[in-house]
Amino acid sequence: MSASCRFQVADFVAARSAISTAVRHTPVVPSANLGAHAGVPVHLKLEHLQDTGSFKLRGATNAVAKLDHEARRRGIVGVSTGNHGRALAFAAKQAGVSCTICMSRLVPENKVAAIRDLGAEILITGNSQDEAQIEADRLVAEKGLVLLPPFDNRDVICGQGTLGLEILEDVPDVGTVLVPLSGGGLISGVAAAIKATKPSVKVIGISMERGPAMIASLKAGCPVQVTEEPSLADSLGGGIGLDNRFTFQMTRDLVDEVVLVSEAEIAAGIRHAYWQEKQIIEGAAAVGIAALISWKVRSDASIVAVLSGGNIDMKLHHRITSGEDVDLTAEGDA
Repeated sequence: MSASCRFQVADFVAARSAISTAVRHTPVVPSANLGAHAGVPVHLKLEHLQDTGSFKLRGATNAVAKLDHEARRRGIVGVSTGNHGRALAFAAKQAGVSCTICMSRLVPENKVAAIRDLGAEILITGNSQDEAQIEADRLVAEKGLVLLPPFDNRDVICGQGTLGLEILEDVPDVGTVLVPLSGGGLISGVAAAIKATKPSVKVIGISMERGPAMIASLKAGCPVQVTEEPSLADSLGGGIGLDNRFTFQMTRDLVDEVVLVSEAEIAAGIRHAYWQEKQIIEGAAAVGIAALISWKVRSDASIVAVLSGGNIDMKLHHRITSGEDVDLTAEGDA
């Protein structure tokens, strides 16, 4: 059975009920500028206005809500490039559950600090999310912690899919949805929720050129490892797991197209969001705008671009929006 067949609209509706008191129904707003550029109506799903600053709160809240008493007693552990860790720490704190987050050295310090401020224990290890995963697996084996993955988890996917339900409600004539693509939890949930209700909607995944694990895996026909590189879209870093159970198949089966954008195009997306849309977003959230303004995505029907998160270092944001050509590889930043 395909992984995509294991999810029904009822699963996303149930998740929406479970997270309704903790997660916002974020706004969808029209973009006159992008609409004029694209030649069709363009709407922006402002998910960066979510508490904790990203869509990750949806999946994390649903996953924590599904924990039984024994799992809550043992405590949870997660692996994150930043936003999942922050969401998991927030959800765990609300539920009174101890939380440990494992991250690589590539995670920006502002994201590490935000997780620490929520009371989670932080372990920085290795130079990739795959290496951080090794530490999380050790904690599961040695301390009995319960692993809540950032994307390849049924409850997480159902939580992320609630965003798709909101898009259909708020833009019923939507023809194309642009979704940032990393491990695939967001796009799997959104695509499954949308296509189960309106199969004609085209779902396009957008990732960065530097180390796009899911796109490399799709090309290979199976999950593969990639070398992580510093990117303005740091939240899209990390692998998809060689033992991936859900999101590889769901992305392969449900996503109509995948697109890569360059670092310069991501920076242009961040600038556009700030100067034209008055929105402060991180690089991962800017990839849909980047694909639109670089003509890498075209549609003959209404478009919704998901702005997935706003947790960008503000000094970096200032440099980018001021027009500086930022090269994180040359600087050794992440």
